[in-house]
Amino acid sequence: MIERYLPYVGKKAIAELVALARNLQGLRILHVNSTYHGGGVAGMLRSLVPLMDDLGLEAHWVLLFGEPTFFSCTKKLHNALQGEEIFPEEDELSTYLQINEFFARYAPIDHDVVVIHDPQPLPSVSFRPKRELWIWRCHIDISSPSEKAWELLMPYILRYDAAVVSAEGFLRDGLPQRVSIIPPAIDPVSPINREMSPREVEEKLAQYEIPLDKPLIVQVSRFDKWKDPLGVLEVFQKIRRDADCRLVMLGNMAGDDPEGPEIFTRVREAAAKLPDVHLVTETDELLVNALQRAAAVVLQLSVREGFGLTVSEALWKGTPVVASAVGGIPLQIRDGENGFLVKPRDYASAAEKVLALLGDRNLRREFGEHGREWVRKNFLITRLLRDWLSTLGELLG
Repeated sequence: MIERYLPYVGKKAIAELVALARNLQGLRILHVNSTYHGGGVAGMLRSLVPLMDDLGLEAHWVLLFGEPTFFSCTKKLHNALQGEEIFPEEDELSTYLQINEFFARYAPIDHDVVVIHDPQPLPSVSFRPKRELWIWRCHIDISSPSEKAWELLMPYILRYDAAVVSAEGFLRDGLPQRVSIIPPAIDPVSPINREMSPREVEEKLAQYEIPLDKPLIVQVSRFDKWKDPLGVLEVFQKIRRDADCRLVMLGNMAGDDPEGPEIFTRVREAAAKLPDVHLVTETDELLVNALQRAAAVVLQLSVREGFGLTVSEALWKGTPVVASAVGGIPLQIRDGENGFLVKPRDYASAAEKVLALLGDRNLRREFGEHGREWVRKNFLITRLLRDWLSTLGELLG
């Protein structure tokens, strides 16, 4: 399996992975999160776990199953960690802890290392004898959380042997003593990123009745207020004054995000007032792939962002991106080289940058070439695997 990546990263990188894995042969590692689809975490685990297995580790992935009250709590905690002044109700917190306790007592945890992803399974470390190495992998921007939420979670966080965050800017007091920085990455051979011929792209878009008679502006994101979908519509409205183009907003409602349907309803009502707007809520990775390839410009106008892997996905396909300079997005976009960065909610600047790209085919091609190479060097799954193998080696001595 690892040899599939030779054409992308070369022999030296693959040999380094094999060498790093040599001292970890047979290591049993368990990844825990709360959804198999709907976000970047699940997408990465679908590739990372089999690759760890292929290199001789025994990697497994299980879900902590929740219910509406549980996910209402964890969504509020997610929002609070990103800075919103919100806090769960007492009954929500009680359900949150009860489900974590049940999981910890009865889940098949018989591993050397347990990696807990994000806040949903975070307290489970407190409800069982801790004989394994426990790592909290936080994918959220925790640079300025609500202090009340942080104080609630800190006693659980400090029980972990180590933590992993996506960017240096997410480091803060209250994390375990050993913290590693591991940016996320994309898998170039997965359905969402594999090569597609122009004919495949056209046929996939035709399946969803998306015509190619006008330049496409695309945003791929969950329908989440932090992704600012209503702001995307406002930017498109400004662009339409000077350019005849079409907007496609592709998103889904992740199983652990109870706010999604409400946000989508508001977006649908606003989109109905504008021409040439297509909203798609299907979970179809080849459609994501096709849209990012067909787009003239991809948008990612998040207000807050953990990392925003849809940026790297688009850059990998040679498509320039206009995005907010938040979270891990500035690590992916080199402003003026492979895309443009704007301030969150600066809709006038975002529209101006999109228009500049729409009006200059050569600039789009230049940005696209630089973007693909930047991702190849920094944000492919082989680099993510290397970082995890190195971190595990250091933690285990």
